Amino acid sequence: MAEFPTSPLQRSLRIVFFGTPEFAAACLDELAGSQHEIAGVVTAPDRRSGRGQHIQPSAVKTAAEARGLPLLQPTNLKSPEFNASLAAWEADVYLVVAFRMLPRIVWDAPEFGTINLHASLLPQLRGAAPIQWAIIHGLKTSGVSTFSLQHAIDTGDVLLQKEVSIDEMDDAGALYSKLLEHGKALLVRTLDELVEGRLTPQPQRTDVFCLEAPKLTRENTSIDWSQNTVNVLNKIRGLHPSPKAWTASPIGDIKILKAHFLPTFEHADDAQPGSVASVKGVLAVRCSDGWIGIDALIPPGKGRMSGQAWSNGLHSPVARFGDQA
Repeated sequence: MAEFPTSPLQRSLRIVFFGTPEFAAACLDELAGSQHEIAGVVTAPDRRSGRGQHIQPSAVKTAAEARGLPLLQPTNLKSPEFNASLAAWEADVYLVVAFRMLPRIVWDAPEFGTINLHASLLPQLRGAAPIQWAIIHGLKTSGVSTFSLQHAIDTGDVLLQKEVSIDEMDDAGALYSKLLEHGKALLVRTLDELVEGRLTPQPQRTDVFCLEAPKLTRENTSIDWSQNTVNVLNKIRGLHPSPKAWTASPIGDIKILKAHFLPTFEHADDAQPGSVASVKGVLAVRCSDGWIGIDALIPPGKGRMSGQAWSNGLHSPVARFGDQA
């Protein structure tokens, strides 16, 4: 692993930035306003997306082109041609924000190695979706970390961290905004402290229980109505605005966007989890220990609507969520 200077460098850094989505693009813009020189940018190849399957550039490509920065979009990160192009940029350090796994030939090449920004307080929430899982797990705090990249994902020595509170009503979108603001500032601060000779890498703790943040899939974004109301509401908040929690139903899959706890809902306490009721203008669903009210959802083939409007428009009531069509 690369060693950092212990005395000031008396110069700024040449960096190569690796990233793809909007979160990374915002970090790139922040770096462009710093004292450090962006020698080049690496992002994913253009991809087809949307209903029309039009070719779309990544958010990082758009940001790099707007600033006239040199750009590479490799399909093979181990290719000699790509690595020769990287070497020609003569960077001191590589920075990674929301990019795919790098091979050692890449991350170990610069003098000061590769620094990654991760949207959690490592070693907590290692994985692809730390923002969503922080809320799904019911955490009260999360944060951002910079760390030195090594072979095992999200396990390198921690450089700097910033704790961020999670408010009771925060969804993934709100936490994303908080972590982005602190994360892009932390990334620049990490480079500044490297130049000043003040970075002191710390191995990640191994004596604590660590929650994971795996890639979001169809299986782990579905709602399990046999869980308690707190866990179900956390999942709904944690998956909004993207990719959205969903539930099976007799009429097809329904995305649940927003919901709230019903402390005094007057309905049968012995109803089975997933049972659906409409009482006094509220669409309610039973969890293991009580009822929640559905404020907004997306039914099959339609757009967003309130839970009650959807219920009122049904030709026949849905008795239970979780049942397949």
